[in-house]
Amino acid sequence: MKNFKMSPKPVLKSLNDYPMGSSMPSFHITEGNAGWRVYRPVINHEKCVSCYRCYYVCPDGAIHKEEDNSFHVDYDFCKGCGVCAHECKLKAIDMVKEA
Repeated sequence: MKNFKMSPKPVLKSLNDYPMGSSMPSFHITEGNAGWRVYRPVINHEKCVSCYRCYYVCPDGAIHKEEDNSFHVDYDFCKGCGVCAHECKLKAIDMVKEA
């Protein structure tokens, strides 16, 4: 397992405050599950504005926010579904074929 730091817990005062995506970190249920991935998301940090969209829509909770407000993909858990890249309004995430 990668040594990702946990994202800070958001303040949830109403139902509208809850994220649309997964509510648990990627390693909450399973040890790893990315063996069948064909494409992987690569975040272009020069384009990314840290809007949280990819973080909220990732069905596996495989995108983590770091202390410097940048987002990173935990490739041990990302299945390569591409939802993050599809939903990124700035096209800051490219799906790259696995080598």
